[in-house]
Amino acid sequence: MPFPSDLEIAKAANLKPLVDIAQGSGIPTELLEPYGSGAAKIKLEAIDAMSDRPKAKYVVVSAITPTPLGEGKTTTTVGLGQAFQHIGSSATIAIRQPSMGPTFGIKGGAAGGGYSQVVPMELFNLHLTGDMHAVTAAHNLCSAMLDAHLYHGNAAAFDTHNITWRRVLDVNDRALRKAVIGLGGRLDGVPRETGFDITAASEVMAALALATSLQDLRVRMGRIVLGYSKEGTPISAEEIGAAGAMTVILMEAIKPNLMQTLENTPALVHTGPFGNIATGNSSIVADQIGIHMNEFLLTEAGFGADMGAERFFNIKCRYSGIAPDAAVLVATVRGLKAHSGNHKIVAGKPLPEDLLKENPDEVHQGGDNLRKQLANMQAHGVTPVVAINIFPGDHDGDIKAIREIAEEYGSRAALSTHFSDGGRGAATLAEAVKEAAEEPSEFKVLYPDEMPLRDKINAVATKVYGADGVEYSAAANKQLDTYENAGFGHLPVCIAKTHLSISSDPKLKGAPTGWTLPVREVRASVGAGFIYPICGDMRTMPGLGKTPAAHNIDIDENGEIVGLS
Repeated sequence: MPFPSDLEIAKAANLKPLVDIAQGSGIPTELLEPYGSGAAKIKLEAIDAMSDRPKAKYVVVSAITPTPLGEGKTTTTVGLGQAFQHIGSSATIAIRQPSMGPTFGIKGGAAGGGYSQVVPMELFNLHLTGDMHAVTAAHNLCSAMLDAHLYHGNAAAFDTHNITWRRVLDVNDRALRKAVIGLGGRLDGVPRETGFDITAASEVMAALALATSLQDLRVRMGRIVLGYSKEGTPISAEEIGAAGAMTVILMEAIKPNLMQTLENTPALVHTGPFGNIATGNSSIVADQIGIHMNEFLLTEAGFGADMGAERFFNIKCRYSGIAPDAAVLVATVRGLKAHSGNHKIVAGKPLPEDLLKENPDEVHQGGDNLRKQLANMQAHGVTPVVAINIFPGDHDGDIKAIREIAEEYGSRAALSTHFSDGGRGAATLAEAVKEAAEEPSEFKVLYPDEMPLRDKINAVATKVYGADGVEYSAAANKQLDTYENAGFGHLPVCIAKTHLSISSDPKLKGAPTGWTLPVREVRASVGAGFIYPICGDMRTMPGLGKTPAAHNIDIDENGEIVGLS
């Protein structure tokens, strides 16, 4: 029999009432707000109500630098969460809510895969409880109020050529990257150049993910910098009277969403900041609740350990105050072979035959990426466990090579077949993670708050990415000086770069050396709470490919969704 599709598996799931899921994890029933039968909001009062419960072991799940093949990080997070009940323990998972841009684009959904999924899969990938739309509305309300402010006299004295606030939309649409607004007659607004980003790239989304309470979110909305005066003075959302209404729109969105996996493990699904230009992590408030739900809290960090995990350590943990006890680093045989640079791999096309042959030497060659990512986690004082995500046809010699690399760094390694076998297939991995989490943790951030911004950027570039140094454009240098002078120098940095390489060049595989990080511009997400240098040709609004996933998504004669992946 052919292996069923993700959607077929998800539709056959035996779901428990979410009230039962909540009660089994210590969430007071009165703090649950059902959204149909598949999801529920958790009131923020749960943070205090559950504070006297035992604290879970906190584990971040990351991966080697992803290849077009995909390493199965979300699927591993789900499978590992399910696995703890197979070894007599309990776990909660915390993952991001997907953007509908990638869902209808080339990537597809983000609920996991095979027998390690969050369900209902359709609800997870499409709208969920409307959080994405709330972020879109709050952001665009601020945009509308900004342009109305300009139209009615510009009392805040914006330099119309130095307005940094754009608009957002939760779709991939390259035609909106740059736009001229205010065209028409005198009543149609002030003409100026601007553009659209995808909602997942909105500073409102990043602020929602990093807020620790509703009041903290209100403060963050007020701090958002919309642009600058001709003298270079930053002008905030508070100054044009937008921050309060923005927070009101987000009052429901700040509540984490409770769902479940195929094996009824509780799943907290909340916020979805982009992983290549923002933090790439789910919300702090979800973790504040999840840390008191079960014995383990597994939280996923986007893309490779040089990106999502680095931001988890240096931004999310800095603001949450919750220190991780262990980490999981997902690796695949085929992914490491791809990092050897010996194969041309194109998403959607058959894999090269040579890549499928047993070749431990090639795994060791591409294993430089795994070595660097292990070192990156250890640099933050966290014990990593290598999760070897097994695919059909993987060879024993290749798998042994991954184990050898893990042993070089004193790390545990465990095989996992969670895609085909669910939680049972990740039981050995769960045992390894449990052992690692019991070891003393010496977690530390990479740099202190008081370090100058350029030194922070240099620390991440040289210590995490392996660069020789950093090269700034004239514009980037000017922007950094502006931010330091404006009092933003205490903020952490979130370097926006390609996710396809540890370097800033997506063509460089493995763990490149002898290169310099090029910073072309620097933006300030003061409300969210970080400065983000932009390296290379990074896009904040993706485009649709020639054959996007949307082509395959439809409803059948029974009104059922088909083609969603």
